[in-house]
Amino acid sequence: MSNALNVVPSEDEVSTGVRDTAAIAEGLADVLADTYRLVFKSHAYHWNVEGPLFYSVHNLTEEHYANMFGAADDLAERIRALGHLAPTSMADIVGRSRIDDRHGPSSTEDMVLDLAADHERLAHRLHALIEMVEGRKDPVTEDMATERSAFHEKAAWMLRALAKSS
Repeated sequence: MSNALNVVPSEDEVSTGVRDTAAIAEGLADVLADTYRLVFKSHAYHWNVEGPLFYSVHNLTEEHYANMFGAADDLAERIRALGHLAPTSMADIVGRSRIDDRHGPSSTEDMVLDLAADHERLAHRLHALIEMVEGRKDPVTEDMATERSAFHEKAAWMLRALAKSS
């Protein structure tokens, strides 16, 4: 049994017909990094929002981060299914991510608009992944990216709608 604890994860050759799995895995790792960063940012805003829209923003951000947390697992598992290793350090996540941290206190409006912009940024990254996957015989990643993009586009729309004033 002690040998079972000495197994080190490795990349594997996968023969499913998907072409250029390394490039696809890199694209997925980038999306995973943005997803993970946006989970934390959504959670942080969820904890710290105040004011008349507290309940709405608090609940919406909870829905979003819960969805994205599950998606992060799916993205990492897709990378593994393609035979590659998922990111293993926070430094790798931060280095790959295009989601930036805000510094200092933010108003509810700033939080909501910041999250909307981040969801749009992630949707764009997913669109690029869809384009990159075309012709590489990977309908699974394409479907996953399409589904994730729809989520982020809807999240951005809901957040922008919430931030509108009369």
